[in-house]
Amino acid sequence: MKLLSATVLGLLPLALAESILVTFPSGTPDSVVEGAKKSIVDAGGQITHEYTLLRGFSANAPEKAIQQMSTESAAYKPNIEKDMTVTIQ
Repeated sequence: MKLLSATVLGLLPLALAESILVTFPSGTPDSVVEGAKKSIVDAGGQITHEYTLLRGFSANAPEKAIQQMSTESAAYKPNIEKDMTVTIQ
């Protein structure tokens, strides 16, 4: 029973997480992008994909991680948007 409770509590931050897409302006240093990813993981979120053509990644992140990441770098402000399916019809 304790194991089940620990598992449920461990997954709770991901259940409350939002699926987001984070992109940075070209020329953003790797340290800024890595810092953003670290803040998401430290807050209980997870990186779901790292992009190679874009300077960014997608993640499941709790609201507090999103707010913290958006204020970390004034010079290289991330563009944060909901990750969703896009169609052209």
